[in-house]
Amino acid sequence: MSTDHARSRALGSSRHGGVRGTADDGAPASAVATAVGGAPGGDRPAPGTLDLSLTIGGDAGQGVESSGAGFTKALARSGLHVFSITDYRSRIRGGHNFYQIRVADRPLYSHADPVHVLIALTEETIKIHLDNLAPDAAVIYDEGFRHVDAEALRRHHVRPLPLPLAEVAKKHGSKVMMNTAALGAAAGLMNYNIEYLESVIKENFASKGDRVVEANLAVVREGWKLARDAAGDFPYTLPDPGGRPRRMVLHGNHAFALGAVAAGCRFVAAYPMTPGTSLFEWMVAHADELGIVTKHAEDEIAAICMAIGAGHAGARSMIATSGGGFSLMVEALGMAGMVEVPVVLVVSQRGGPSTGLPTRTEQGDLLFAIHASQGEFPRIVLAPGTVDQCFEAAVRAFNFAEHYQTPVIVLLDQFLSSHLRSVDPDAIRWDDVRHDRATTWTHEQLDRLDGPYLRYKDTDDGISPRAIPGHPKAVYAITTDEHDEEGHISEEIRNRRQQMEKRMRKLDTAQAEMRGPTWYGPEDADLTLICWGSTYGPCREAVDLFNRDKGEGGRLNLLHFTDLWPFPVERTLAELPKIRRAVAVEQNYTSQFARLLRMMTGFEVHATVNKFDGRPIAPQEILTQIEGEVPVHA
Repeated sequence: MSTDHARSRALGSSRHGGVRGTADDGAPASAVATAVGGAPGGDRPAPGTLDLSLTIGGDAGQGVESSGAGFTKALARSGLHVFSITDYRSRIRGGHNFYQIRVADRPLYSHADPVHVLIALTEETIKIHLDNLAPDAAVIYDEGFRHVDAEALRRHHVRPLPLPLAEVAKKHGSKVMMNTAALGAAAGLMNYNIEYLESVIKENFASKGDRVVEANLAVVREGWKLARDAAGDFPYTLPDPGGRPRRMVLHGNHAFALGAVAAGCRFVAAYPMTPGTSLFEWMVAHADELGIVTKHAEDEIAAICMAIGAGHAGARSMIATSGGGFSLMVEALGMAGMVEVPVVLVVSQRGGPSTGLPTRTEQGDLLFAIHASQGEFPRIVLAPGTVDQCFEAAVRAFNFAEHYQTPVIVLLDQFLSSHLRSVDPDAIRWDDVRHDRATTWTHEQLDRLDGPYLRYKDTDDGISPRAIPGHPKAVYAITTDEHDEEGHISEEIRNRRQQMEKRMRKLDTAQAEMRGPTWYGPEDADLTLICWGSTYGPCREAVDLFNRDKGEGGRLNLLHFTDLWPFPVERTLAELPKIRRAVAVEQNYTSQFARLLRMMTGFEVHATVNKFDGRPIAPQEILTQIEGEVPVHA
């Protein structure tokens, strides 16, 4: 993934011992890749398969992200499967950024190391990523770079490909188009049909006029021809599968936004905070056509209070934020729990504490989300693992919030929020969307009400009948103090016990709807990876890699959790006996899910794999960390 030092931390319990860590805790990602199956990448792709990675690197402001997203879209249009991640610093200009694209002829669930083609828009890019290149990989760079040692690259078993990229760009109008020339060169080097890139360029630059479109097309074509002529026997090529199946290229935030729209979301408030910002931006961009009210609040406290107000008025409402913004919202979160107003909070996690790593990824907010705000009140916590699960999680979150009249927290993270993945249209299941408003009374139901309306009526399942303000038979008080069934402030012992027990019974009721963990991989595996949320993809790819390469020995599977609170205890206890030996894989320091699992079931994992440097964990890193944990059968 990145040649930044990937500190994967192995923590074993004193009772069972830990997994073996990397030889050097600060080893670059290339060392991780090398440790799996000999040479980086396990040599070249097997005949009849395609699985290649390409990285575009340069300074902020050089169009690294736009180039990567454009090439990703072009690859998907040809019928190939793609998975892309972006790595950028929290500054507007300067500093190294890169965009990594993985392409294959099968569905992908994670990025993977090493890289087969490196597009270097700066000389620094070559130095940073050199150790993460596969044998016979190519480095495309401008021939004007003065400090690139081509012979040193060859000694590193890498092919240098210096081309007049800047000159080509200037010839057709501006050096700014150097990244376009480089994309054309990458396509030419891999003998990829340039028509798909051309179609994306026409789309992306159409608003700037025909002159700009034609200039970029000329640049990409010349780059393609230069690299094609110089390619020689380059081993990593991209076929044109033809057929052009219709696929979407989405990241988690966009998929969640689509799910929120399908679920009937009508109000979104936010104080933009990376990596949750693109979710809010999408809702703002489509607000008018979809009939959604969006509010850029002055701060996070105002944002959640607005959303709670909208929820009280009957609108399905949402907040998009990250851990720092969520920290400011916790008092209002408790207010929503006390007054029993539905609201959905999307928390896209990043490295903390404080400002931490604003543009990086982490899974450090799990226990915080479950226990945030003072006192005890019901809340539901979900953590989807894939792009298509983000869509479904949005629909479920809004239904849960309204049905149980309580906050629902959805934990995403930078990796899931920002990576692009190609999905088939039927993965986004619009036809399955249902709106659950069973506990919200209609005006017709209120018309038939005989007797007083009790907003906080004590019920067997803890869910009181909810009425939207405005009906003459449903006038009630709402207060953040403890209150009686009518909503009036009360500190009486009997009333406190009644209302507290009523609210908390919602957890028992909701637990029946919480999904248990799901399996992937062979049932008879010797080792199980336990994961939650976005680590599903890397763990799934690790399972496939391991069982393909070492299946004749021990075998590997995974157990994945998406519904985290109320914890699905019974469903989990039914699966745990199937585990022979377990390793929890988490992107945090303290193995928060492993702690939650032990707290709720008594089950203790045998070891953990932890990564907390802000970069997403790659399948190869997981395999390196669990080496020695899987018994090899004679």
